[in-house]
Amino acid sequence: MSATLRTAGCLCGAVQLSLTGEPFGMAYCHCESCRRWFGAPVHAGCLWPDENVRVVKGAEHLTLFKRTARSGSHRQFCSVCGAPVLVGHPDVGMTDVPAVSVSNLEFEPTLHTHYPERVTAFRDGLPKYRYFDPAIVGDSETVPE
Repeated sequence: MSATLRTAGCLCGAVQLSLTGEPFGMAYCHCESCRRWFGAPVHAGCLWPDENVRVVKGAEHLTLFKRTARSGSHRQFCSVCGAPVLVGHPDVGMTDVPAVSVSNLEFEPTLHTHYPERVTAFRDGLPKYRYFDPAIVGDSETVPE
């Protein structure tokens, strides 16, 4: 059986990604950085192991932005259309690809991260975490809806 192959990329098509296998996880992120980066009240993200994400077109159009020198989020966007393309998390070996840009993916989040920073409440029964997914970084602190 062959591995699932999906594509993702920017709004104009100058940058394209190849994603193999299934995402490690899907989540809503409420952190201020994501909200400001994506220009939305919440970010719907899919985490993929780094080795499952390849830039297959337009690597020269990817521009890196790190909010601080020590930032664990390496945000990359298309220099042609300005669309966010991916967020690398090298500390955990994962790459976040915006769910909306992934072909043939049914977005099925399992949790909320950075929930105390939310600007709108979600009463969906999913666990709400103070920080990043506890399965990845070991934080098990949940917060009320």
